[in-house]
Amino acid sequence: DTENGEQLYECPMCSLTCTNIQILEEHVDLHLEEHSFSEGGNIRDLELAQWLQTEEDKQQRSEEEKREREEFKKLQRQYGLDNSGGYKQQFLKNMEREVDRGRMQPFEYHKRKADMMECLAFGIDDGKTKTSGVIEALCKYYQNENKDVRHVWLSTGVDHFHSSLGDRGWGCGYRNFQMLLSSLLQNSLYNDCLRDTTLIPSIPKIQSMIEDAWREGFDPHGASHFNNRLHGSKAWIGACEIYSLLTSLRIKCQIIDFHKPTGPMGTHPRLFEWILRYYSTDNEGGAKVACTSKPPIYLQHQGHSRTVVGIEERKNKTLCLILFDPGCPSQEMQKLLKQNSDGTSLKLLRKFVGSLKEKQYQIVAIDGVLSLEEKAARCHDSQVLTSEKIP
Repeated sequence: DTENGEQLYECPMCSLTCTNIQILEEHVDLHLEEHSFSEGGNIRDLELAQWLQTEEDKQQRSEEEKREREEFKKLQRQYGLDNSGGYKQQFLKNMEREVDRGRMQPFEYHKRKADMMECLAFGIDDGKTKTSGVIEALCKYYQNENKDVRHVWLSTGVDHFHSSLGDRGWGCGYRNFQMLLSSLLQNSLYNDCLRDTTLIPSIPKIQSMIEDAWREGFDPHGASHFNNRLHGSKAWIGACEIYSLLTSLRIKCQIIDFHKPTGPMGTHPRLFEWILRYYSTDNEGGAKVACTSKPPIYLQHQGHSRTVVGIEERKNKTLCLILFDPGCPSQEMQKLLKQNSDGTSLKLLRKFVGSLKEKQYQIVAIDGVLSLEEKAARCHDSQVLTSEKIP
């Protein structure tokens, strides 16, 4: 009460005093409306924040899925599984580009196209990227080399094949198979296995041969990776496809997996030691140069493959592989054929332990002929194909 006897009413929420109960009620109602609005606002803010977060998550997922699709397409293109055509299509496209740039005359285009179509029809390689006689030239060189090499072991009769307009960027595995085959065709031990393969097959023919091996039952897991189809694609192949193809021809071979470095600085000395044993077993003796009957070795690492055609043992006890690389053009390989070679061209072929520093290597090594029963057993085993790992 006031001094005048008036009744005063105090707001329970802000201590404001009113002289009229109705005024106080209206005042308190305003407080309650304000509180309700504030709570509702908080609820709406929370809903808005949740909605914004949901939209942001959707956007991130969409962008991630887009990146994954683009990465998958990139991998498909990289490994030739993007349905963009195969050897023939790439050969024609690259020749058309050469004509457009003035580096090839139209008459040459039509001649080379006709030659290519004929070779593809017969399933044989045109031989335009082949260099023969390098092993024989190496034998002569090593006979006269007295400075660094104590012993050298070589496979006999290996022709070099390099990538052409039709398989540039993806054909190394096929070209290495051609190199292996060129040596096997000159080794009478494999005559019976190769009686249906007397000439070096073209890359599309090799693709069909691998598909035939898959149809026989070899490596179904690997076949499924390619959807059971190689012909007409630019698909990369590796050690498993080479193994399946050779085994289907009754050629005895094995995959050996050097799955981690065995030396300092990421090197693989055990790979070199294994290859030395492969060549030197049954070929030991006093001769400095041993032209062995051992077939070449297929050597695979991530993204590329090459063919081992021999190994040097140096006077300082180090080892050096001799490799044919399908990426090396014929013009460079032919330098090795010169009688007065001083050895500088051998830099193309030599690989010391410090030169091979990929994380993993696989080799396919050939060692004889399979009986029909052994071939059938290996076909069965290849359905759970595993490679021997060197610890």
